[in-house]
Amino acid sequence: MNRFLQLALLGNFDGPPAAVQSVDVAALVLLGLLLFVFLISVVFIWMVSYHARRQRWLAELRPAERPWEEARFRPAFLEPPDRWLAVQTTNPHAVRTALRLHNAAPCSWENGVQEARESRLFISPPVDGWVLVLGARLPDPAEDVDACFRFLCAMSRKLGHVQFFSASRVLGHHAWARLEAGRVLRAYAWAGQTLWHQGPKTAAEVSLGLRCADYGEGAGGNYLEHEAGAWNAERVPLLAARWSLDPTMLDERFTRSDFGIAGDSAAEL
Repeated sequence: MNRFLQLALLGNFDGPPAAVQSVDVAALVLLGLLLFVFLISVVFIWMVSYHARRQRWLAELRPAERPWEEARFRPAFLEPPDRWLAVQTTNPHAVRTALRLHNAAPCSWENGVQEARESRLFISPPVDGWVLVLGARLPDPAEDVDACFRFLCAMSRKLGHVQFFSASRVLGHHAWARLEAGRVLRAYAWAGQTLWHQGPKTAAEVSLGLRCADYGEGAGGNYLEHEAGAWNAERVPLLAARWSLDPTMLDERFTRSDFGIAGDSAAEL
C-alpha cells in the first residue's frame, strides 16, 4: 500500500510533502503568467484594431479635411484667418454694399489677405458660388457676442445665406454660425465658457467630433476644458469645408486669377 495512504489511515498524515506544495505554487505562478499574457494579447489586439479603424477613417476623408497633408497648391499667404464670412453669392459688390466699405479698390488675393490681417476687409472673387470676407475687423464673439449676433443677422437679412467662422488656436476660442434671411439656423461660440448655443447640432459637427457644451458648462478654465477648446478650434476649417469653403485650401485656379475688393470697414459693423 502507498506509504501516504498508510499514514493517512494511521492518523499520522499532516498534509502533502513540501515537494507537492511547491508544485502547487508553481502551478499558480504559471496560471498567473498565462493570465498576464492573455491580457497583454487582448490589449495588443485592441490597439491593432483601433489603428486599422483610424487608418480607414483617415482614408475616407476628403483632401480638404486633411490639413496635415500638403495640398497640391497652398499659397504661403493663405494661413488660417482668425475670422471669416462665407456668403452664398456670386456678387462681391453686393457684399461690399452690405458691409459699407470705404475706400474700396480691386485687390489681388495676396495683397487682400495681407491687408485683412491689419485693419481692412478683403472680399474675395466668387469661388464655387461663395464669396469670402476676411479681416480682423469682423466682430469677435469672445469680445462681444451680442454685437456679433446683430452683425450676422443684419448681413443675412441683406445677403441671404451667410456663414461665420472664428478660431483662436492659441486661446482655443472658437465660433461658427449659419444664418438664412436673418434667421439663425445654427450657432455656437466658446471663449472659456459657452457664449452662444442656438439651433440643433448639424451632421457635420457630429461627424467631426466637435464638442459643444451647454450654457454654464466649461466655465472653470481647467486643463481639460482648454483642451476641448483647442480641439474645436483646430477643426473649424474642416467644418467650413463641409458647410461651404475652407479658405486655406484654395488652389491657384482661384488665387492666381481674378481680383477681389479691399476696403475700410464701417466704424461699427
